[in-house]
Amino acid sequence: MTSFWMNDAEVPARLRLTPGLRFDTVVIGGGLTGLVTALLLAENGVQVAVLEGRRVGLGTTGATTGKVSLLQGIRAQEILRHHSVRTLSRYVEANRDGQQWLLRFCAEHQVAHQRAAALTYAQTDREVRAVHAEYEATRKAGLPTELVENLDVRFPTHGAVRLADQAQLDPVALLAALAAEVEAHAAPIYESTLATGVHRGSDGDLVIDTEHGEIAAHTVILATGTPILDRGGFFARLTPQRSYLAAFRVPEQLPHEMFLSAGAPTKSLRYTPTPDGEVLLVGGNGHAVGRTDSALAHADALVDWTRRWFPDAEPLQSWSAQDYHPVGELPYAGPLLPGQDRILIATGYAKWGLTNGVAAALALAGRRTGKPPGWAGVFDSWNPSELKSWFPAARANAAVAQQMSAGWLLRLASGPGVAPDEGCGRVERHGLSPTAVCTVDGTTTEVSAVCPHLYGIVRWNDAEKSWDCPLHGSRFAPDGTLLEGPATEGLSPRVVPRPAH
Repeated sequence: MTSFWMNDAEVPARLRLTPGLRFDTVVIGGGLTGLVTALLLAENGVQVAVLEGRRVGLGTTGATTGKVSLLQGIRAQEILRHHSVRTLSRYVEANRDGQQWLLRFCAEHQVAHQRAAALTYAQTDREVRAVHAEYEATRKAGLPTELVENLDVRFPTHGAVRLADQAQLDPVALLAALAAEVEAHAAPIYESTLATGVHRGSDGDLVIDTEHGEIAAHTVILATGTPILDRGGFFARLTPQRSYLAAFRVPEQLPHEMFLSAGAPTKSLRYTPTPDGEVLLVGGNGHAVGRTDSALAHADALVDWTRRWFPDAEPLQSWSAQDYHPVGELPYAGPLLPGQDRILIATGYAKWGLTNGVAAALALAGRRTGKPPGWAGVFDSWNPSELKSWFPAARANAAVAQQMSAGWLLRLASGPGVAPDEGCGRVERHGLSPTAVCTVDGTTTEVSAVCPHLYGIVRWNDAEKSWDCPLHGSRFAPDGTLLEGPATEGLSPRVVPRPAH
C-alpha cells in the first residue's frame, strides 16, 4: 500500500553510505524530525549527516494526513488527565513553535499549504462530553477554540470544538524541500543505509554500525519512530499504532475544514487540491500494531463508511501509517539514558508528528547547541512526571505480555500444510520452530516467525502484506526484510517441505 503523497513525488534517490566517515553529529532517520534537526544543526555550524534506512518519504511522515494543527483530537484532555494545566500549556507552546517554524519554512521554500480550521467533532451523543472536555482543556491551555453546535457536512455530527487558522500540506513535498535544504548546507543524506547499532569506539567516538559499514560521530540522534537501541527501555514506554487512510474523487464540493472524531473508531477528513481537482482524504480505524485478526477489514471499513456518506465517492488509493503513543501522553525528546547527552532520541508523537516532530527537533538542536527553548523540559525523555504514568505503563506492558503468550501458545498451527492462497499468510509450528509462511505475487515464502527484537511471534497483515510484531511494532516484508523497528534485522529464511495441493 503506497501513500497517496508518493504518486507524483519528486524526491531524488540518494547514494548509500561510504563507510569510514566521521561527523560531529549523525542523525539516524530521514523523516521530519531527522531532517529538521539536521538542518537546524547545520545552520548552527555543526558538521552533520543523516542516515535513512530506506528512502526519504517512505516512512511515517510520508504517510500522514498532513494536518498541521494545535487542536489535536482529544489530546489536550488526555494530557490534562496526567499533568497540570501548566504542563499542557507548555505542550501547546511547543507545538505552536513547531507549527510556526514549519509554516515559515513552507512559505520560504514554496511548499504549498492551505490554511484551514480544525474541528474535533462528536460522531454520536456519547462523544459530546469529550468535545466539551476538549473545549475546556484547550481554553485552559490558551487556545482560542470555540464550540459549534451544527456542522454543514454529509456525515453525522453532534457538535464540535473548532480552532481557526490551522494548516494542511503534502508531507512528501515538505520532506523533499527539507532534504534539499539540508544538502544545500553541506550535510549529506545517505539512503538505503540501515543502522543496526551504536557502540563506543576506542578513541571515544560513537560508532554507528550499518549494513554498509561503520560511521563515527561525537553525538548520535535517533529519529527513527521508535528508538532502535533498547537501552533506555523506550519500547516499553510506547504503544505502536497502525491507522488507515484512503483517497477519493468526489464530484461535489468538499468541505474545506479538517475534521477528526472525538471517539473510536476514529474518522479523520480533509480535502487536498490536485491538478485534476480536489480529493477527499479519509483516515482512522486504527489499532495497536499486529493486534487485529484482519488489518484489511479496518481498511475496507473506512472505504465503506466513506461510500455510505459520500455515495458518489470513487476510491483512488488506500494506505496505512504507523506512529507511537507514549504511556505518559507527552512526547520524548532528550537523552536515551539519563544524564548522558551523547545519544539523543525523539519519539512518542501520538499521530501529531507534523507539529510535535518539529518541536522535538527544536528541543534536540537546542540541547546540542546550548540554546534549548524554554518549554523543552516538557519533552524531556526522563521527566520526573513520568512516575505518574506507572499505571498506564503497567497496563501497556501487560498487553505486551499477553500478546507474547498468545503468540507462542495459542496461535501456532501443528505443522506445515499446503501453501497459503494468494495474499494470505499464517504462522505454523515446526517442532520448536515457529515459521511464517505467505504467498504474495505467486511466490510462497517461509521465514522465521520470531521477531528478532524481543522474540514475539509475528502476525500476518493482510492489508500491507507484511509480518507485524504485536509486541513493539516491528514490521517485515513477506521475504523477512525489515520495514521498521525497533528490530534492526529481518526475519531469517526457512525452507519447509510442503504437501502437494
